[in-house]
Amino acid sequence: MELWQEMLRASVDSGKDLVDRFGFEPELAEKLNTLFHTRINPYYLSLIRYPGDPIWLQCIPDAKELEEDGFPEDPLGEDAQSPVPSITHRYPDRVLFLTTSQCSMYCRFCTRKRKVGDSGKISMKYIQSGLDYIAAHPEIRDVILSGGDPLMLTDTMLEKVVSGLRAIPHIEIIRLGTKMPCVLPQRITQNLVDMLKKYHPIYVNTHFNHPWEITAEAKRACEMLANAGIPVGNQAVLMKGVNDDPDVMLELMRKLLAIRVRPYYLYQADITKGANHFRTPVSVGLEIMDKLRGHTSGLAIPAFVIDAPGGGGKIPILPQYVLGRNGNKIIMRNYKYEIYEYPDVEEEEKKEKDPQQIEKKYLRKRKSVQRKKTYKPELVEVPAK
Repeated sequence: MELWQEMLRASVDSGKDLVDRFGFEPELAEKLNTLFHTRINPYYLSLIRYPGDPIWLQCIPDAKELEEDGFPEDPLGEDAQSPVPSITHRYPDRVLFLTTSQCSMYCRFCTRKRKVGDSGKISMKYIQSGLDYIAAHPEIRDVILSGGDPLMLTDTMLEKVVSGLRAIPHIEIIRLGTKMPCVLPQRITQNLVDMLKKYHPIYVNTHFNHPWEITAEAKRACEMLANAGIPVGNQAVLMKGVNDDPDVMLELMRKLLAIRVRPYYLYQADITKGANHFRTPVSVGLEIMDKLRGHTSGLAIPAFVIDAPGGGGKIPILPQYVLGRNGNKIIMRNYKYEIYEYPDVEEEEKKEKDPQQIEKKYLRKRKSVQRKKTYKPELVEVPAK
């Protein structure tokens, strides 16, 4: 048994553990653990500095999870976009492939808590149907392995999935969505990276939310992936009490770059049942983005997005930099709030100014997209060697 597996066995993972370790009332602990299972491995537990700190909030259950907030269990409409149990097919050329229900640490803000931890809903038994679906849809060129956490699979089982995907001719990109570099970096072993690099191009998207999660162990894990030629990106979630502060977010982004992880997305927290206490106003995210731009390298600036409720996909949200027009000049401001004019190129055709005409224009574009049933990639002949 490997070290990471031994650490998993020593996790806090029951109502009784919540009572014994954290002084929960037995009835409350049982309710919380029934609503969404608790699992905190010893490594991530060791990062807690005091009760209620940013690490604690992400992993220790809270009575607020039991409040009736009226929010959906499936806020992103994934189940409606799931043609087979293991696949979510939202975008034309890529799919989400759920491989396991298990995680090494169950985040209390999880958007998929209706499934995660339930082996009846996400299971290895659905892997073949997922591979068959992907093979039957040549428009799919990019697959994101998720779950649960795909690195909860053994190297042997994970390789079966990855090699199965790489055997499909139209699959170009394989991505792993994993929190292991952050919550259990001991999972990133030389055997794992040696296996993965046989199937390039492989990408990893991981999930750090706070600077305290950037440890020597996390650095080692991320650098092992990068040294194997696997680019690593980070998807953070904006959360009240965790990272809803520009200085905290700036420190996180800079530290990520230092361990060779590229900030990719900053998500507005989803409207998930039982997680409303994590949400912040959108204005908080915009203020953070405003304080990042110009104050640190563009490499350290993620895209701030809202994953549209109901399955509309990621929508980027930006601070207002373009203030208006003066004739053919665009009026802009920079990160210091200094005002600049930029002489625009004269357009050959006058733009439609009537709001009704603009609305009609976008309706035409939307209908055009809807008419395209499938995306057909251009085929390029590759000369025989």
